[in-house]
Amino acid sequence: MTCMQDMLAGRETFDPVMLSLQTAVIVLVSHAIFGVSLGYALASGRSGFRMFLDALVTLPLMFPPIATGFLLLLLLGRYGVIGRFLSEHGLEIIFSPAGVYLAAFLSGLPLVVKPVQSAIENIETSLKEASYALGKHELSTFVNVILPNIKRSVMAGLTLSVGRSFGEVGITLMLGGNISGRTETVSLAIYNAVFEGNLQKAMAFSGLLAAISLLAFWGMSRFGENG
Repeated sequence: MTCMQDMLAGRETFDPVMLSLQTAVIVLVSHAIFGVSLGYALASGRSGFRMFLDALVTLPLMFPPIATGFLLLLLLGRYGVIGRFLSEHGLEIIFSPAGVYLAAFLSGLPLVVKPVQSAIENIETSLKEASYALGKHELSTFVNVILPNIKRSVMAGLTLSVGRSFGEVGITLMLGGNISGRTETVSLAIYNAVFEGNLQKAMAFSGLLAAISLLAFWGMSRFGENG
């Protein structure tokens, strides 16, 4: 036990833990804004573009993470279609913390969007129609009518997406590069420790992730009971 505590107190542990926590906060905020907005857009739209957007959002659930990361690497790399433009303007995503944030954002996005989309589609149409009949515009209807009725789905999705951010490996390996002290997350630290043969270190990090996962599950359960 003391050995594990000493192991978790060093710089080699501090950097991955801090990066994972920063990533989780960024994922929470970005998914609360963009994930919920996308879920609303997909539930409200009926165009061909809506089907394309739906497929794009769902892709990380269907496509292997390492392959998704490779495609993003081709797009966002220094010589990629998007990456070249970003590089010319001094923005580097690949092999930087920004790549880690993007990987976590994309991998967890469907976990927020799909529950929100489903919840909105199941809301009684009469509620929205009554709001519009009272002269409320779309934004006001969303904030005062729709959002309170889907808060459980929103919180459940956000909890799952934040938990997913701690466990993301495949896309992160491609976009972040697994650079020690810069883009190494807790999950990648476990991966590295196993390959180094340092099983105690891998167990310590795994125990830390297990504690975080249980805490997230407890929070989601509590919200389900009290929501």
